[in-house]
Amino acid sequence: MVMRGGWILLNNGCIIRRISDRIRTGARWYASLPKLTPEEVTRILRTNEFTQEFEGGQPIKYYDSNQLASNNPLEDARAEGRCRLTNGLLFGIFDGHGGNSCAQVVSKRLLHYISACLLPQEILLDTLKESKTPEQLRDHLLESFHNKTEFVPEIGELYGESFLSFLSKVSQKDGDNGGIESDMETAFLSLDNDISDEALRKVKRQIDARTLSVAMSGAVAVVAHVDGPHLHVAGVGDCQAVLGVYSEDEGWSAKLLTVEHNTDNREEVERILSEHPENESRTVIKMDRLLGQLAPLRALGDFRYKWSKELMKKIVVPYYGDGAVPPNYHTPPYLTAKPQVMYHRLTPKDKFLIIATDGLWDLLSPLEAVQLVGEHMRGKLTLSSWKPPTSNMKLSEINGMLQERKEGLKKKPLDDNAATHLLRNALGGTDHGIDHAKVSQFLTLPNEVVRIFRDDITITIGYTDTEFLSHCSS
Repeated sequence: MVMRGGWILLNNGCIIRRISDRIRTGARWYASLPKLTPEEVTRILRTNEFTQEFEGGQPIKYYDSNQLASNNPLEDARAEGRCRLTNGLLFGIFDGHGGNSCAQVVSKRLLHYISACLLPQEILLDTLKESKTPEQLRDHLLESFHNKTEFVPEIGELYGESFLSFLSKVSQKDGDNGGIESDMETAFLSLDNDISDEALRKVKRQIDARTLSVAMSGAVAVVAHVDGPHLHVAGVGDCQAVLGVYSEDEGWSAKLLTVEHNTDNREEVERILSEHPENESRTVIKMDRLLGQLAPLRALGDFRYKWSKELMKKIVVPYYGDGAVPPNYHTPPYLTAKPQVMYHRLTPKDKFLIIATDGLWDLLSPLEAVQLVGEHMRGKLTLSSWKPPTSNMKLSEINGMLQERKEGLKKKPLDDNAATHLLRNALGGTDHGIDHAKVSQFLTLPNEVVRIFRDDITITIGYTDTEFLSHCSS
């Protein structure tokens, strides 16, 4: 593969070009790619889809999720769960870099840390007195959904020890610690600190390579906590959370609930510069990256930007070589896992929450994503059986229902799962509908170039219960 002025010459002689993260050719699409049938495209897109419904009396009725890999293995991860001892629901999206280790580990652990931090002190102390194993404690605190992987025994035991130590520390907190915002911040920073400690304290044992690889790779994340009408979103890096809001007068709008931590965020750049000597002002941020290397300016893991230079030379260099120490590495830490937490009180106008990795936002704007999910909501009505009107309904109300269903038929979605619907439109959406050839080409890009044109994509969409929120508002 050769780069020539914005054009890419592949080994097979074909020429493609990247424009706004879309694939184009000089006069046509990259025609030599294998063609997939519509059935094959659908099978690929639906491989990782998942839906979880909740019983009534919850702020969230159900959620849809899906993932599409670009990297091999997939570097994204996701996790969802219900806090058993409180009323909260948790939804997390994690985007790994430098490998998939950190994202996978964080996705398996962070929600448990958050669920513990959210507990009143007396309840947490009573829980610890019951002498449960770490695994029993995790199950006691959080009901996880669609959790298909487990840690190997040695690693699981190590993480269990860390979790017990963490719970002991949290149970000693004094009184009111600042609310949910502070709780989520504590959870992020505590897990990040444990990842560091696990790598450093195991350097003399056989499993050190595994814990060290987690610490040396990194992950950005966004986690949403919903309890009644109260929504808190904690984020580090460039995953995004977007609220789909509907008004009869204005239609759909997108409310951003995250801040991207990259060099486009001037406040974030100024924060980092203020934490280091003035003589480093030209090296801390270089080529729009931290120390000229890392794009996100906040992340879990990535301890090559956090540990002291002495630790790096002692612990990291023997495994990864001198190149593991970034250039101009003088006054670490340069990176933090401290999340920014935003609060929003949900109203009946707030219809759904989309959280996704940047692989989706490279292809769709927040408003485009909200409009697509909104159209899917209307079109999905046509996928369900028609329910006859109740006897006390007025003719005008019945007519309104029929008209809504008629409009929905015009936009009947191919996919029942809204996350799959977003994937399909992100890859093949046009002003005139889905371009099957375009989706097929995106899905059959050769491994040598696929990352140039699309990243891993992970999406979770949680649908609010309008009736529940109406009662909260009243």
